[in-house]
Formats: sequence, structure tokens, C-alpha cells
Amino acid sequence: MAIDSAPSTTTPQAPAPEAPAAPAAPERLSPRAKLILFVLCAAQFMVALDFSVLNVALPVLGKDLGMTQSGLQWAVTAFALPSGGFLLLFGRIADLFGRRKLFLTGLAVFGSASLLATLAWNPEVFLAGRALQGLGAAVIVPTGMSLLTTTFPEGPQRDRALGISGTLLSLGFTVGMVLGGVLTDTLGWRSTMGLLGVASAVVLAFAPGLLTESRNPVRPRLDVPGAVTVTGGLLALIYSLSTAAQNGFGHTDVIATLIAGIALLTAFVVVESRAEAPLVSLPMLKRRTVAWGNFGGLITFSMMSTVVFVLTLYLQEVLKLSSFETGLVFGVQGVMSAVAGTYAAKVIGRFGVRRVLVGSLLGQGLFVGALLFIGSSAGALVATVAVSLASMCHLGAIISYGLTVTSGVPDEEQGLATGLVTTTQQIGLTIGIPLLGVLATTQGDLFTGVRTVLAIDAAIVVAAAVLVAVGLGRRKA
Repeated sequence: MAIDSAPSTTTPQAPAPEAPAAPAAPERLSPRAKLILFVLCAAQFMVALDFSVLNVALPVLGKDLGMTQSGLQWAVTAFALPSGGFLLLFGRIADLFGRRKLFLTGLAVFGSASLLATLAWNPEVFLAGRALQGLGAAVIVPTGMSLLTTTFPEGPQRDRALGISGTLLSLGFTVGMVLGGVLTDTLGWRSTMGLLGVASAVVLAFAPGLLTESRNPVRPRLDVPGAVTVTGGLLALIYSLSTAAQNGFGHTDVIATLIAGIALLTAFVVVESRAEAPLVSLPMLKRRTVAWGNFGGLITFSMMSTVVFVLTLYLQEVLKLSSFETGLVFGVQGVMSAVAGTYAAKVIGRFGVRRVLVGSLLGQGLFVGALLFIGSSAGALVATVAVSLASMCHLGAIISYGLTVTSGVPDEEQGLATGLVTTTQQIGLTIGIPLLGVLATTQGDLFTGVRTVLAIDAAIVVAAAVLVAVGLGRRKA
């Protein structure tokens, strides 16, 4: 109530009307909001597709370009290094200089790089294209996610938007595996890269007219020492873990880069604690929601990518299924994930994001454990059902961990928060197979190796669910 400040002899004034409360954001999305969501999710889907669409094509690609076995590994690593290493840096730059501007730039770089990889006439040109694709992805992913979280207000709209985004992210990785085989068999390996170039051109055609600029209103000086140490540390760590998948952890360059990565990331923490305008706010990292949300995300991504890898070996090498039949198994997995995505927002709204994150991790671990019932001569049905149910829980974990990390974060720090989310995704996708997947091929008997990896994988995810439940506490995250 407004009280007049004049002496008490004056006639008291009537209470001033209270300002009307800001109307709550409607749950339904407007047609324009749906188009914006389509553009942002299409970009995320395109990047997820790039993680797996080339895998099946590698042997054919190697013969065509004359690449050695170690060169084929670099076809994957050349993309993973910049896409994971530069995420935090570009997320922060977008906060300061404009998310829309960088998002469009990333799309242009990604599309041009895809064209270069499509037309590559030797291994060097192809690897350059893959590295530029990774650089473009490192711009697209954090800027796209921060545009999504700043466009859709916290609540039902953001829950729904992140649910759709998470569904397409999970689906993109699976679709890429199936689509890569089909395209390579029918149109050749170059069509896998050409598809990405066409997709980026389509998104780039619609994005400028739909997206509005978004940036931090205050422009502090960019933290160069922090940028150098975190980018160098992530590059070294990703290189080390990617190379370990081929050469083992005893190799000299694996050990050297692993030590360098740990040292640089340690230096990054020291630098950030003293920086006037840090690249990453250490108080943000100390938030329970940010720390434990990202921990849950790291576990769900790394462990599920391992499951997909070892199941591919099991289906093709143990059960002797064809590439098409294997693709059908993962196709069912993708459909079930999409179904889960349509209900994720409602489930989170009813039970709360913390319960869904913990329950999803627990479910993923238990259903991966159910894969231990597969047999050496039969088991495709068990594998299909169990991995599909695990993937539904995995999708719940993806969506709920993203909401856990970004909820309550002011718009000016959304680029940083989503940069952390997407860095977790990229590192998770990178480290799972080197850490566990290689055990499947080093146990002598492949079937025994697959079961060993699945048992360890399930135990890690269940343990993570318990830790996240304790770490987030009883309060709704």
C-alpha cells in the first residue's frame, strides 16, 4: 500500500492499486514459438547425427581415400576434439557478444565444413573438414541451448522445449547409426557428409528471420587465461581418452596428454578463483543443482554410449545379425525414446525434476543390468526390449539433468550454464567407450567381454543414482 508522506493532519489517501502480476507464460506454444523450437532442435539433432552417421561408413571411406586404420580413428577424433574442447569458450563468448550471431556463424561454419568433407580428395582435406565441423558444432550446441532456455520461460514451456530437444538429441545418435549404413550402401559414404551440409543450409535459411538477439547486458573482459587453460585441458583430455580406445592407456602419448589435461584443468580452477571476470563462475559450480546435475548427465551419456557400442558388437559379431537387422534393434530403441520424450515434461511436472533424474538413472542402470540375460546364441528380443527401456530412462535423465542445471540461473548466465550442460554431453559421449568399451574386446571371448562391460556399466549408473539423490538432498531441484 502507498502511504502519503505528508503530515498526519492531511486526509489519508486511499490505497494505491497494486501493480498487476506479470501473467504466467501460457503452457501452449504459439506458432512462432513452435518454429523457433523446430529450428533450434533441428540444429541439435544435426550435430547429434554427426556423432554417429559416419561410423558405419569408415571402412568404405578409408579404402576410397587411402586412409590407414589410425587415420580412420582420426576421422572421429578430429570432430570430437574441437566439438568438446571449445564448448565452454563459445558458450561464454555468446553470452557476451550475442547468441544469435554466433549460432548463425556456427551453422555457416558447420555447413561449409560438411561440404568440404563431402568433396574431400585426400585424407588431409577430409580431416580438415571434420575438424571444422567440430568447431561449428562447438558453437551451435551451447548457443542453441542458451537461445532455447532464454526464449522459453522457466516452467511448462521450457520443460516441454527441453523435452523435445532431449528426445531429438538421443534420437539423432541412434538415427545416425541406422541412416549411415543405408546411405553408405546406396549412395556412398560422401552422402553422409552431404546430408549434414543440406541440413545446415535448411536451418540457416529459416533461423535469421525467427531468432532474436540475446546477450549478457554487461560485457566484462573475456577471461583469456581461463579460456586457454580450460580449452587446452579439455582438448588434451578428449585426445587422451579417444586415443586410448585404439592404443590402450599404456601408450606414451595417451599418458602424456592425460597428465597435461589434468594439470591444465587444475590450473583452470586456480585461475578462475582469482579472475576478476572468470570464464566459469566457481560459485555456480558449487551449486548443488549444477554440480550434481552435470554429474548425472556425465554418467547417463557415457554409460549409454558404451551400451550402444557393446550391443552393436554383440548383435553383429555374436548373433551374426546383418547391419540392417542391427539397425532395426536400434530403430526400436529410437522410437521408444521418442515416445518417452512426449511424456517427459508431464512426468517432471508431476514428480519434480530431482525425483525424475534419480529415478531415470536408477531405471537406466536396472534395465542395462537386464541385458545380462542375453545369450550367446539367442537374445535379440531380450536386447531389443531391455535397451529400449533403458533408453527411455536415459532420455528422462537427459531432460531432467538439463533442467536441474539451468533452473534458477539468470538469463545473463544461461550461455555458461548450457555450455556446462553440453560440455558434459560431449565429454560423456567421448569417454564412455575408451573407459569401458575396450574391455569387451580384450577379454579373449567377446561374449564374456560384453557381459563384463554391461555389468560394470549397470553398477556405475545405479551407484550414480544414489549419489545424485544424496547430493541434491530432499529439496526439489
